[in-house]
Amino acid sequence: MAEAAVVDASALLALLGQEPGWEVVAKSIPGAFVSAVNLAEVASKLAEHGMPEDEIRQALGGLGLEVVAFGEEMAIAAGVLRPRTKSAGLSLGDRACLALAYELKLPAYTTDQAWSELRLGIDIRLVRPGRRHR
Repeated sequence: MAEAAVVDASALLALLGQEPGWEVVAKSIPGAFVSAVNLAEVASKLAEHGMPEDEIRQALGGLGLEVVAFGEEMAIAAGVLRPRTKSAGLSLGDRACLALAYELKLPAYTTDQAWSELRLGIDIRLVRPGRRHR
């Protein structure tokens, strides 16, 4: 049975590209949660690499992700994370993922090593081998 989790764009890209750590992400699929912001980031990267829209839709739709809208509450939650994450250089997408993980009380999966410095009370799981931080 898949472990419930929130995945960020880097984790999804690792999964899709079968990059190091993809197996860890795969264990949370299907049924993992993803912010619509992070889904947009993944679609953007795939499009930049020349993947046609119908293939992007098929690749992402086939994962069985639970896409969560980025509404007012999530926008404010991501915004207030800015001062606490600025030193680590987190983007809006990163903060959208973390805000969602906090809201759902689920671990957040990422490949972004900068997240290891964060102390937010969120279970952050670095999917590259040998790295995990809480």
